[in-house]
Amino acid sequence: MVVRPFKALRPTKEMVSKIAAKPYDVVTEEQARDVAKNNPYTFYKVSRPEINFEYSADTHDPEVLKTGRQHLDWLIKEGHMFEDGEPYIYIYQQHWRDHVQTGIFATFSVDEYIENKIKKHELTRKDKEDERALHVKVVKAHTGPVFLMYKSRPEVDSLIMKHATNEPEYDFTDESGVRHMVWVLRDRNEINKIVEAFKSVDAFYIADGHHRAAAAVRAAIDFRNENPNYTGEEEFNYFLAALFPHSQLKILDYNRVVKDLNGMSEEEFLKKVGEVFEITKVNGTYKPERKHTVGMYLSGRWYRLEPKTGTYDENDVIASLDVSILQNNLLAPILGIENPRTDKRIDFVGGILGIEELVRLVDSGNFKVAFAMYPTSIDDLLKVSDEGKIMPPKSTWFEPKLKSGIVVHLI
Repeated sequence: MVVRPFKALRPTKEMVSKIAAKPYDVVTEEQARDVAKNNPYTFYKVSRPEINFEYSADTHDPEVLKTGRQHLDWLIKEGHMFEDGEPYIYIYQQHWRDHVQTGIFATFSVDEYIENKIKKHELTRKDKEDERALHVKVVKAHTGPVFLMYKSRPEVDSLIMKHATNEPEYDFTDESGVRHMVWVLRDRNEINKIVEAFKSVDAFYIADGHHRAAAAVRAAIDFRNENPNYTGEEEFNYFLAALFPHSQLKILDYNRVVKDLNGMSEEEFLKKVGEVFEITKVNGTYKPERKHTVGMYLSGRWYRLEPKTGTYDENDVIASLDVSILQNNLLAPILGIENPRTDKRIDFVGGILGIEELVRLVDSGNFKVAFAMYPTSIDDLLKVSDEGKIMPPKSTWFEPKLKSGIVVHLI
């Protein structure tokens, strides 16, 4: 697999914590605006350029997107960001609670994505692809890294880890309590060792950022069509990503809340659920402790649900996922939620917010029932990707999130 060093556009040490921002797609326009009110340097002004206008602007309008590039140019002109003179690899370490993950920022091959050597597990929406591909083309940069992983190998992992010991270039803790540390790997021999080591790796896997990756590829194809004599070495043939060994990554639960019981009384609902799940009343709060257990919160009480034998195919990697078991045996047939992607009666709550958020939502009266899921395993995700299949929607919540604006790839 191709790992390619690049000349990062990046903040000065003094400005990195002010510039760096969450991925564009995990904040609302309102949240990004709130940050920008108090912080004129925030990278949201690049990644969410609609906030540069007093009104809600169209993110498919090139004139709106141009203001993202203008903000980037302003950060450069004011000396807050600069481009490295040589292509480097950037060691990236995140600390969150008791969890640490260490990987690299580099650029990755559009062709390997097209050839499916960079494997996916999620469907993308064309409208979101269109918007981000246009963003790449107008801003002329990959502003947010794709989150990639590879199957961990000690001999490869150690080549990266050994560089995360010296004084870091960046070291800051963000608003979510995540500590971000970056080392610039300038030694050409050490860079080459990493590049060579990854040549023997068979595949990379998208953990998060499917739309960012698809958009980078769409933009690259457009650039190639506009430059029929392209050589393959141009920057648009590679996209920005952070790459981590799978053994270091953490998937949190991705929970469900539903607004009503599909016209049923609680007694009728529990009776139907009891036909396909073993139901156990639980004293206090219940968070699933193993695969094939689901927590259900209804009218101030927690229940443990365990699927009955024969309700799913254990040999099918998709059908045996807990999110599939819940969807196929309860959400669709009992609550009438056939398409969780589009049904307005269901919402999804990342495990970062905790079980307490499910209780709060139901107790508020805005939702009737909540389902606490056991996290999907990294191994299941890899298996789905290797089989060329698609995960059900909202199956995985990776934490900590990558920051945008620490390194930018200009094209």
